[in-house]
Amino acid sequence: MTLVDAIAYAKAHQPQVRAALAHIAAQTAEADVPRAQWLPVIGVTAQIFGATANNTTGTYASPRGVDIPRIGGTRSVSSGTWQPYATTLVAGGARQELFDFGRIAAQSAAADARVDIERQHARSVALDVTFDVEEAYFAVLAGKAVVKASEDAYDRARVHRDLAKAGVDAGLRSPIELTRAEADLARFDIGRVRARGGLAVAQTTFAAGVGVDDAALDAGPAPAAPPDLPALDAAIRQGAARDPRLLEVLAELHAEEQRTRAVGAELRPDLTLTGTLSGRAGGAPPSGNGEPANHDGWLPNVPNWDVGVVFSWSLFDGTVTARKDASRAREQVRREELTLARHDEAAAVRVAYGSVEVARTALPSLQRSVEAARANYAQAEARFRSGLGTSVELADAEALRTDAEIQLALGQFQLARARAVFGRSVAEGL
Repeated sequence: MTLVDAIAYAKAHQPQVRAALAHIAAQTAEADVPRAQWLPVIGVTAQIFGATANNTTGTYASPRGVDIPRIGGTRSVSSGTWQPYATTLVAGGARQELFDFGRIAAQSAAADARVDIERQHARSVALDVTFDVEEAYFAVLAGKAVVKASEDAYDRARVHRDLAKAGVDAGLRSPIELTRAEADLARFDIGRVRARGGLAVAQTTFAAGVGVDDAALDAGPAPAAPPDLPALDAAIRQGAARDPRLLEVLAELHAEEQRTRAVGAELRPDLTLTGTLSGRAGGAPPSGNGEPANHDGWLPNVPNWDVGVVFSWSLFDGTVTARKDASRAREQVRREELTLARHDEAAAVRVAYGSVEVARTALPSLQRSVEAARANYAQAEARFRSGLGTSVELADAEALRTDAEIQLALGQFQLARARAVFGRSVAEGL
């Protein structure tokens, strides 16, 4: 898989990305909850009680969790009776918000701010996944280069072992030449086994980073060289303006400010419209003349309706005030975190910028090292074939060449990774 295809696939299928998108969807649904207060509340009830009906001048409050049915309209007596009477009620009602003095809007703004946090987090996850894919991709390419260098070294060592054996068999070389060649061949064989294992691990990591179901994934051809680095000052400004990690902290500060406003808005007045249609009846004798609408009270056949406007205002609530103060204190925490995030972002850009420069500067030297090591190896091989050189000299030249080729592969990987780190720090691709 090419790097472009791997990044595109990961952004669409990688579980981290899909989880981040699910968080956005969930928070968006959560943001609809405050706005739902504008919808009417409709309910119905049917009640039946058997209770005494001793009306007195006493007053009472209904405690939480205990329903005390209202007793009214019955005659007042000096002493009560234990005789129960039936009372029934069937009702349907609705309540509609008329004006909330900005309370719902403040709560909605706070919920929307949480959605923005999730969006910035999802963008940060996408950049992290992109970097992980790039790092794994270049690790596979480096692993393949190391495997090639190790395989080539093994093949050359096998040829040298055969030459040494032929020389020893012909009596032209000392037996130590063969034993040294055998030892070198075993060493390079171990090197290629380890290189293959490293490549397998890199391919497994690449598959996991992309999000494919396969156990391993190979890297396609190397992509075109990335664009040149901008000036350092411009890179720092770009990172400060676009890095989603920094923007997420900024969104958290904004969300906390909106939360403070929403908590304070809970103390604002409220104006609602209420209406009820009911049928009721009671079997207790009325206080004046007349008879109950039905003698037993089992049939709720007395109709009633009401429409009203209710104004309520909680003038003081210590809990709300304390919650508002706590939210304001968290605002200061978010401001300090934002300052820290800006500092860390600028530092990350500087470090990534310097790492790219160092890796890029080292690459020509690594290339020259490979050329010199290959030239040295050619001379040592020529001396060995002509009988002027020893297997020790050839083995040293082989080790020098193999190490230089591996170091070049690692240097190319370090440059590609450093460039990917820089791209992550300045939010390239967003």
